[in-house]
Amino acid sequence: MDEKETYRRAKLLLLAKLLLEKTDEQHSMTLTDIQNELSVYGIQSERKSLYRDIEALRAMDMDIIAERDNRQCFYYIGSRRFELAEVKTLVDAVQASRFITAKKSESLIKKLETLTSIYEAQDLQRQVYVSGRVKNGNESIFYNVDRIHKAINNNHKISFQYYRWNLKKKKVLRHNGATYSVSPWALVYDNENYYLVGYDDKHRAIRHYRVDKMLQLMETEEKREGKAAFKEKGVGDYSRSVFGMYEGPKENVVLAVKESLIGVMIDRFGESVKIHAIDKETAEVQLEVNVSDQFLGWIIALGEDVQVTAPESVCQRLQVIGKRLADTYA
Repeated sequence: MDEKETYRRAKLLLLAKLLLEKTDEQHSMTLTDIQNELSVYGIQSERKSLYRDIEALRAMDMDIIAERDNRQCFYYIGSRRFELAEVKTLVDAVQASRFITAKKSESLIKKLETLTSIYEAQDLQRQVYVSGRVKNGNESIFYNVDRIHKAINNNHKISFQYYRWNLKKKKVLRHNGATYSVSPWALVYDNENYYLVGYDDKHRAIRHYRVDKMLQLMETEEKREGKAAFKEKGVGDYSRSVFGMYEGPKENVVLAVKESLIGVMIDRFGESVKIHAIDKETAEVQLEVNVSDQFLGWIIALGEDVQVTAPESVCQRLQVIGKRLADTYA
């Protein structure tokens, strides 16, 4: 490539960069403005050559709008790959997400800003506050998610250590630091946390793990196991039945639910949840769910408008919890 061709390509790339960064529907540039900006980079441009360059960029699907005001022509970028409202939504999601650390959120938002003009980017410099929101301090989760996706794509197992918190707010490795060997099959985002759903080699069963509590996560060369287990029970079915990602005995639970809380049931279990009207005010809701203390606590929190009617074993567990709470706070 000769020097003239290199110069021409550099000029075209700089022109595209200039228009993308410094123009939008509220901010435009004349040819004189463009010439002055390019001169900063040592590039001299004739008006005719700029006309050709703008047409070349349009041919590459850049939406360059030209608007005339008297004898002046003003240029700016119209539509972009992402609309400003879409970028704002992405920024809000990053800022509000619990599993993304504050440091990583700031880094991602700066990258999202490059999808807009410098003027629109100023509108993205905002904080999203969510009641009770606590940002995760473990930045490795961001990279663990990526490693898990790669292992799934490569049909490989992963290994990791798993920890819990003690009373002194110290991390304590589970099973004395033993390495877990798991066949990853899916990632589930539930209650503001990422979970790995996989096949546990040791227990020969489907298990789930909080991704932010994994340490030293590595992809191994071993092929994944558990295909038959997941064929029998899909990831979606598993996620719906394990309430709040807490395990317990699986039961077919029947609830009597007031009409005002039907939306709560659909939000939690999806539109396919079985609902049959009992009368004008109450419906029967049938669930297949792992009955954990978290599920029972959720039922209690909904108050008298939700009542477990079957099975009897679940009703008895609720009675025990109620008595225990009454004794505790008597």
